[in-house]
Amino acid sequence: MQHAVQGQGLADILERILDKGIVVAGDISVSLVGVELLTIRLRLVIASVDRALQMGIRWWESEPSLSADAAKLTQENATLAERIGRLEAALLAAQPAALPMNLGAPAPTALPATPR
Repeated sequence: MQHAVQGQGLADILERILDKGIVVAGDISVSLVGVELLTIRLRLVIASVDRALQMGIRWWESEPSLSADAAKLTQENATLAERIGRLEAALLAAQPAALPMNLGAPAPTALPATPR
């Protein structure tokens, strides 16, 4: 019977945390002879989805790996990148005279006229 009471207490605590939300923040720094070697910054928010939305946290909506269409989007991006590459190559091949001879060199500038 004691375990049921503890379980109920834990459920109440978890429900309260998810309803209200909790933030854990901390920094860990490792230094040797005054030289900082490693810094770990921890920011953790524990909340229900509804509470997170109220707080303005909605990163999962734009995370591609969490999307049901992630594989489709990855394939579509690869196809589009390949198509752009082909179009750029065709454009360069079709109009070589329109491009400057030396793309890396700065454009020539006229020297100012000297008064006589």
